[in-house]
Amino acid sequence: TANSQLTFNPDHSIGADQSGKCFAQDDLYSVKWGSVVDVEIEKFFFGEIDNSGRRAVERFSNFQYDNVPRNTFQSLMTYMSVQKMRTPKGLGWLQSVVGSQSPERYLIQMQRYQNLFCAIWTECVWQIADASASPIKFIISDHPVTVYNRGCYPLSKYCTGFKDPDIHLVATHTYFPLSLDKILILTNRSWVRNPYQSEIKERPNPNYLRPAIFNTLGIQTHRSLSEQEVLQINYITKRRAFRYIAAAEIEWLYPEKYVAEDHWRKLGDGYLLMPEPRAMHMGGDIVIGYEGGRSEAYGVYGHKPWQRGYKDNKREKDESISLRKFKAEWAVRQGPEWRGSDTEFGRRETGPRVDSEDMHRHYVEEWERLRSKRR
Repeated sequence: TANSQLTFNPDHSIGADQSGKCFAQDDLYSVKWGSVVDVEIEKFFFGEIDNSGRRAVERFSNFQYDNVPRNTFQSLMTYMSVQKMRTPKGLGWLQSVVGSQSPERYLIQMQRYQNLFCAIWTECVWQIADASASPIKFIISDHPVTVYNRGCYPLSKYCTGFKDPDIHLVATHTYFPLSLDKILILTNRSWVRNPYQSEIKERPNPNYLRPAIFNTLGIQTHRSLSEQEVLQINYITKRRAFRYIAAAEIEWLYPEKYVAEDHWRKLGDGYLLMPEPRAMHMGGDIVIGYEGGRSEAYGVYGHKPWQRGYKDNKREKDESISLRKFKAEWAVRQGPEWRGSDTEFGRRETGPRVDSEDMHRHYVEEWERLRSKRR
C-alpha cells in the first residue's frame, strides 16, 4: 500500500521495522513535478480499483455459480493485474520493462497497461480451493499475486531480483488468497491438458494485450485442501515474497519447518496447484451471437477464426492423447474421489464428485496399458 493500510505487530511479521509498518511505503505512487507532489494516481486510479476489487474478492470468496454480478469478474481481473504491478517488486519489474528510472513514466505505463495479465488469466482453468479443514490458514506477502512454476526454482534466472516466471510459460500457476480459507488458483489450460511437456514452453497464443472471453461454468470448486497442501502453498508464498510476509498466527510464518516435501519440483508430487483433470474436456470454442445478427468466435486459446492457431489439428490430437493419459494417472494417484468439479454439461454437485467403480477401473486399466506401452 502507499501508506499504512496493512500494519502488523513486528512479532507477527518477517523483518518488520521498528514501527511495525512492514507493508507500508510512503509516497510509493506519488509523482513529483518540480516542487509539486501529485497524489492523483493513488487517490483516483487506485482508489476506484481498490473499491471495486474489494467487492469482487468478497464475492469470489463466497462464490456461487448463480450469484456473480455482471462486472465482478472484470473488477477482480483488473484488481489482480494491478496488484501484480503496484508492489515494490512489481514496480521494480515494470521499471526494467519500461527501461526508465523515471517514476512518472512507469506509473503512467501501469495505468495504460492495467489489464496486462487479464487475457491469459481469463483463459486459464480456474479453481477456488478451501482451507477450512486445515488448522493452518493462508499467509500473505508483500507481492500477493503469487506465481509458481515447478520448472523455475527460486534461484533460477526466471526468479532473480524483481522477476517472476512469466504467466505465459505453460506450467506457470497464478494464485491469490481471497480470505484466510479461500484461494483462487489459475492454471494454463495447455498445462492441464498436457503436463508431460517442458514447463518453460510458451502456452498457445501467449500474447498479453487482446480480448478474451470467460466461461463462469468452468470454475472448479469443492477442493478441500489438507494441512500439508496449505503449508506447501504458504512455503511458495514465502519463497516468492519480495521482503515481507504476514499471518494471523506467528507459527504460520514458518511453513518450511513443517512441510513434508520442500523440493520445488516435487510439491504435491509435482501437481500441488493442478486442478481436477477429470473435469476437463477437449474443444472449448465459444461463439457469441448479438442482437442484429452480428457474431464472433473465440478458440479455446483466444484465437479468432482468421488467426493462425485457431484450428490446429496436431495440437488437438496431441492434447487429446496426453489429457486421456493424465486423467488415468490422476485417478490412480487420487482415487475415485475428485478434488474439484465445475458445472459444465449440467453438473451440479454439492460436494466432490466420485467416480463409479466401473469408471475408476477403466482409468486404472487405461493407466496400466499406457505405462506398458511407454516401456
